[in-house]
Amino acid sequence: MDKTIIGLDKTKSEKLVQELNELLANFQLYYQNLRGLHWNIKGKNFFELHTKFEELYTDAQLKIDLIAERVLTLQGEPLHTFEDYIKNSTVPVGKSISNDEKAIALVVNSLTALLNIERNILETSDDANDEGTNAMMSDFISEQEKTVWMLNAWLTV
Repeated sequence: MDKTIIGLDKTKSEKLVQELNELLANFQLYYQNLRGLHWNIKGKNFFELHTKFEELYTDAQLKIDLIAERVLTLQGEPLHTFEDYIKNSTVPVGKSISNDEKAIALVVNSLTALLNIERNILETSDDANDEGTNAMMSDFISEQEKTVWMLNAWLTV
C-alpha cells in the first residue's frame, strides 16, 4: 500500500483532497457572500449585522487557510482560482442582498450546505484514519451548528 508523507493511505488521501477542495471552493463563495452582506446590509439591524458579518467572514478566512493547508499536508494542491471555486461549489450565491432576514437566511443556508460537505469529509477521513482532518471537521461542525442555531433563533419571531 502506497503511503503519504504523514503515513496515510495515498488513495484515501487523494479522495480527501478532492473533498477538501470542494469544501474550500464552497468556503470561498461563503466568504465572498459574507463580504457582500457586510458591505450592503441596511435597516434597523445595520450595526448589529454589519459587525456580525465581519466576525463571520474573519472566521471563514481563517478556515479557508486551514483547509488549504490540510490539502497541502495531504500532498494535494488547493484550488485557488475563482473559476475553480465557482465550478466546484454548491453554496448559494447572494447578490445585492441588503435585507436583514434575507441576509441571515443566506448565511443559514450556506452553513447548512457547508455542514453537509463537512460531515461527508468526516466519514471519508474516519475511513482513512486521518485524525488531523477528523479533528478539523469536528471543530468546524460544532462551531457552525451553534451559529446556525443562533442565527435561526434570530430569524424566529
